[in-house]
Amino acid sequence: MEKVMRVASEKGVVIFSRSSCCMCYAVKILFHELGVNPMVHELDQDPEEKEMERALSRMGCNAPVPAVFIGGKLVGSTNEVMSLHLSGSLVPLIKSYQTLT
Repeated sequence: MEKVMRVASEKGVVIFSRSSCCMCYAVKILFHELGVNPMVHELDQDPEEKEMERALSRMGCNAPVPAVFIGGKLVGSTNEVMSLHLSGSLVPLIKSYQTLT
């Protein structure tokens, strides 16, 4: 869990992902379209993949990936992120992490 929290706090928006996951891809695209360049940590390229998945589950992630952290706090997986976006609550959360284009 320590490594997950360390990685999650390295940048404003962090996505724990798996490179072959279509839902992870959709969440990454959403953040890019909203002007955020998240740090993406590909679990399938990490030697501690299984331990990190278990830690994410213990933290309350209903699916191991994508796991989205904003400001070092777990937001959740695809369902939670999309619900926030559709309700208009996601943009205020990421406002300070958006890049000016």
